Amino acid sequence: MTVKRLISCNASDILGFNASELKQSIKASEGRVILSETIVIKEPLVGDITDAEVAKSAGADLILLNMFDVFNPRILGLYPNEETLQTAKIHSDAVNRLRNLVGRPVGANLEPLSKDTKLMSNQEQLTPGRSATVETFQAAASLGLDFILLTGNPGVGTDNAAIVKALKEAKQYFPGIIMVGKMHSAGVDEPIGDVKSITEFIEAGADVVLVPAVGTVPGFTEADLTSIVQLAHLHDTLVCSAIGTSQEGSSTSVIENMAIRNKICGVDIQHIGDSGFSGVAPVENIYTMSQAIRGKRHTLSMIARSVLR
Repeated sequence: MTVKRLISCNASDILGFNASELKQSIKASEGRVILSETIVIKEPLVGDITDAEVAKSAGADLILLNMFDVFNPRILGLYPNEETLQTAKIHSDAVNRLRNLVGRPVGANLEPLSKDTKLMSNQEQLTPGRSATVETFQAAASLGLDFILLTGNPGVGTDNAAIVKALKEAKQYFPGIIMVGKMHSAGVDEPIGDVKSITEFIEAGADVVLVPAVGTVPGFTEADLTSIVQLAHLHDTLVCSAIGTSQEGSSTSVIENMAIRNKICGVDIQHIGDSGFSGVAPVENIYTMSQAIRGKRHTLSMIARSVLR
């Protein structure tokens, strides 16, 4: 399959991709793709536009919605006068509207749960529309999401076994790209980003495995990440490194260092989390990551290119 690399695409190219074409387009970009996570139920950074639009303007290529309820789709700032939880309404066309506004693929977190998990902290409660179930996979497909990430927010209690189980179900009901993995413990005392769990994700059919970025989780080294990348690429599985430990709010020098270290290890996508002053990373950090992994020319191409092209 031959497609344009994502970092050279117009919005019309991107929004026309099916799952296999999008995956190939990311692969062809050779480690220069940025995924920015945004919390849809926090008041937007700029007030009357979504945090996703802010992330896109700073260099994000993929938009990941956090705390998005697929049964009650609501994104603060998406419609006029809907910038707060009190004023924002549920819209069945929320995903398609956002996709057209940013001209980028849009995905959402869905969180697998295990009843038998031993937690290290108090468990956070999920709404049914954020849990990883057959019904939410079907709803995610109906909404038009380009990808889903099976993972766990802090304290939720997602473990690797629950992710594998949910992945096998998701393959039957969701036609888009399926990413899986943990960027931190999610409250569970178990290995994160170990070869055993990654192998299970790959064998269960993951399109992308997500692991902590080097420099985020204690003890997760360049050697660990490199071995995972080599294993995944042997099976045509992509790898996403994730900054999900609030370090997305660190200095630009920290972000730049992480971006280069993880690119050296061979990852295909670099995730930057949502822990800024609202529900998105500081814009200068998204921009810094973009410049670090692909330079000013490609950064300007992505942020300046009109969504009408």
